[in-house]
Amino acid sequence: MDALVTQLKAIAEPTRLRVVSLLSRGELTVSELVHVLGQSQPRVSRHLKLLTDARLAERLPEGAYVFYRLTETGGGRRLAEILGELLPESDPVLTRDIARLESIKQARALAAQTYFESVADDWDQIRRLHLADAEVEKAMRKLAGPGPFDLMIDVGVGTGRVLELFADRVKRGIGVDINHSMLNVARLNLANAGLNNCSVRHADVGALPFENAAADLVTVHQVLHYLDDPAGAVAECGRLLKPGGHLLIVDFAPHQLETLREDHYHRRLGFSDEEMQTWIEGAGLKLAHQTSLHPDEPSGLLTMKIWVAVPSE
Repeated sequence: MDALVTQLKAIAEPTRLRVVSLLSRGELTVSELVHVLGQSQPRVSRHLKLLTDARLAERLPEGAYVFYRLTETGGGRRLAEILGELLPESDPVLTRDIARLESIKQARALAAQTYFESVADDWDQIRRLHLADAEVEKAMRKLAGPGPFDLMIDVGVGTGRVLELFADRVKRGIGVDINHSMLNVARLNLANAGLNNCSVRHADVGALPFENAAADLVTVHQVLHYLDDPAGAVAECGRLLKPGGHLLIVDFAPHQLETLREDHYHRRLGFSDEEMQTWIEGAGLKLAHQTSLHPDEPSGLLTMKIWVAVPSE
């Protein structure tokens, strides 16, 4: 009861109620909330501290930035949802807040588009070398199983596409990436898709910010070939699996396209089944399935692989 009283006290103030309304529409930084609320940074930070202390909101450091969002679980989340339903959409203050929030989202979209334009040529060149993304995604959904999954963790979230792919099967999906620009792109895409059950955070694959055995499904889609220590990444991902969970690794089979190393920063030119099995077993898992997806175009040179690992009994 004490926790509920604390939450009710924290939220019983107009500005904090506005903050909860804004955070119900997505993650925001302090500076973005300052812009929307028209209040000073120290004052906004004070309101955010009270909300986080009451477990109504969460603080997510990301490099030089700190994002805030509604807490994902517990009574605080439900309370925030109820308040969101009760707040009148016609209230002039909330209407102005939402209009200012939309201007922030438009600025994010412009930044994301600028970033995409800078890397689109690289991505398009690589896509032409392997099977269509739709076929790979179809295979991923089949191999992951029907779910439902309480928690999915997507390592190397990129554009957020893999979270979108499984959003209908997960209670909560979290994508991690070390690239701030990609995190902004993923946030925008998830918000545009209306996927309130999915979020992203900044993290290194070598030290993922989750407890052991936290996730039912972990996905690693075209990430390992960029890493200095892919075996360590597999072990770290394996640490996250619950009993009965699934780890899906999607990457290239061995190939000889040195241009991907020279021009696109690939550290490794694909992985063999034997190599992947060794890493999976070293992580305390077992290889449950592997499949090869061959390109169907004459110009296609890259075979996609999907390895499915599960905890050893």
